[in-house]
Amino acid sequence: MVTIQKVFLLAASFSGAMAVMLGAMGAHMLKDKLNYWEMNSFQTGVTYQMYHTLALLALVIIYNYVPSRLIEFSGYSFIFGMALFSGSLYLLSMKSIFLLGNASVLGPITPVGGLALIAGWLLLAAAVLLNWK
Repeated sequence: MVTIQKVFLLAASFSGAMAVMLGAMGAHMLKDKLNYWEMNSFQTGVTYQMYHTLALLALVIIYNYVPSRLIEFSGYSFIFGMALFSGSLYLLSMKSIFLLGNASVLGPITPVGGLALIAGWLLLAAAVLLNWK
């Protein structure tokens, strides 16, 4: 049976592995190909992805104590936010490698992803407050 905990554990597993691989790629393969600002953006994407991967793992534990749809929405917000926020930073920082031109369409995606990450934290807070005993 597929549970929300299994979905979040699976998502966190893949996200964590991807964050480590992308971090290694940035440190070893991209350091000579990206300028300071691009490398900084790439690293920001990796950092936020790893933080929210750990938050997703924490939600699995929290869900056992506070089973709530808000926790589920929080997890989905983290997953969606990581994809948009970190994903757009990866693409923006490597736009010259991927020949994406100015990639201006990606710029507005980053803050949408950031808002989803913020929403995830606020949904977690709401779940705890509404289930406070």
